[in-house]
Amino acid sequence: MESWEAAYIAGIIDGEGSISLTRMHECEHRRPCISIASTDKELLIYIQSLSGGTINNKKNYNPDKHKDSFTLNIKNKILYNLLRSIATSSRFRKLFK
Repeated sequence: MESWEAAYIAGIIDGEGSISLTRMHECEHRRPCISIASTDKELLIYIQSLSGGTINNKKNYNPDKHKDSFTLNIKNKILYNLLRSIATSSRFRKLFK
């Protein structure tokens, strides 16, 4: 991944995404997860091609008023590789000191 691609992904995560700790089952420990939600599926496909992860459709309860939305979830070892790549970005540099 090029440095400008890592900076672009860091900006998308900062603006449209979140980094959280999720639990798959009640008895398990929490695991880190990056989620990016968008109505632009092509953007999520591009980020997925750079970093990996899975894209899920979100149910649209009112299609007359809202566009279809999608979520890219990045977990496991892929997440750690992505965080290492974007750690040099200005926003995330503070987190990794």
